[in-house]
Parts: sequence; C-alpha cells; structure tokens
Amino acid sequence: MANVGKKYADSVKLFERSKQYEVAEAMALVCQTSKAKFDETIEVHVRLGVDSRHADQQVRGAVVLPNGTGKKVKTLVFTKGDNVQKALDAGADYVGGAEFAEKIQKENWFDFDVVIASPDMMSVIGRLGKVLGPKGLMPSPKAGTVTPDVARAVTEAKAGKIEYRLDKTNIIHCPIGKASFGAEKLKENFDALLGAIIKAKPAAAKGQYIKSCVLASTMGPGIKVNQAKIG
Repeated sequence: MANVGKKYADSVKLFERSKQYEVAEAMALVCQTSKAKFDETIEVHVRLGVDSRHADQQVRGAVVLPNGTGKKVKTLVFTKGDNVQKALDAGADYVGGAEFAEKIQKENWFDFDVVIASPDMMSVIGRLGKVLGPKGLMPSPKAGTVTPDVARAVTEAKAGKIEYRLDKTNIIHCPIGKASFGAEKLKENFDALLGAIIKAKPAAAKGQYIKSCVLASTMGPGIKVNQAKIG
C-alpha cells in the first residue's frame, strides 16, 4: 500500500489540485499521472446543474466513442427468430432467451458487459429489472439497447458505445478510454461524450448546466477541467 501511496503522491506533484485546466492540458496530465503497472482506465466525472429527482430533468443516453473504450466488450442478446443468427453474425457473445434469464437469477451469472434485447423479449427481461437495474445493465430504448436491430446494437457496443446517466448526486461517471490511448485520442472521446451530454440538456434545466468536470485515472488523482470552456 505504501507503494501505491508514493505513486499517488508523485502524481499529485505534477499539477495544481485547485487549478482548472483546459481540456487538452488536462488530458496530457491525466496520462502523466497514470502510474500504475496496468493500463489504467480514464474516467470523466461531470456534475450537472439539474435535479435527478425530477423526471423532466433526467439526463440519459448513449454515445459511440470514436476511439472505443479500450475494453473488450461482452454482449448478451435476448432475442428470437431470425435475429438470433443476425446477433451471432454481428459478434454477440451470448444469444438466447429465458435460459439466460434463469442463469442470471439462479446462478448469479454476470459474464457480460452489455445487455441488448429485441422488443419481443421484454416479457423475459422484465423480471430481471431488480437484478440488472442496480448494476446499470438493464437494456433501455433510450440507450439503444432495446431495439429490433439487435445486430447494429451489438456492432455499436463492440465499437465502444457507452451509456451515460445521472446518479443520485447529479453526477455522470463515464470511462473514456485507457491511459495508453494518449491525450489526443482521449480528448476526441471526451469531446464526443460531452457533446452528447450537452445535447441531452433537459428543457427544464435552469442556470449553469455543467457545474464541474473532473478527469481521473483508475489509481490517480482527480484533475479539474475548466467547465466554462465546455458548455
């Protein structure tokens, strides 16, 4: 643990904790402060000026990151008929119906990252809401994971489509890639995500929309981004 503490302390020396950095500079710093032996995930934490308790102030959606997430995504598709082969052809890892719902419920099986469903399977996955919901895995039309075109949803998930949604404290937490991507690719992913969040601004949101934005690697310190330059 002392070693982790030392690396963290060294990272902190590379920047001013209270300063808000321009996006490009923040990206360069987050790569520099990523000192773990593994390829750390870079995450964005965006606090919004909305109240998630109100239905008309929810912010949720999905965006395909131009450079992917750097993670191999496993997909589980609930579908039937012709869509089964289409999903398999698109590269889905698991395709089926009630047997997978049962496996999740009885065996606590979660060997997947994204769940996709065709609308005709909602009766099957409806009963999984209590299990998948808290893990952020429940498919939804808004995120494009409940769709008749399951093949496209699989392709997008594999290409680096991520879902963003507000938590109870009005913050969106999202991965935008790995430290090994470098500042330029991370910035492209960051711009795509922030662009989508800004586009999703609810009409009921008043005042400043993006309150704060922090970048951090898995083991590294948080770096503040100048949110005035974002939108």
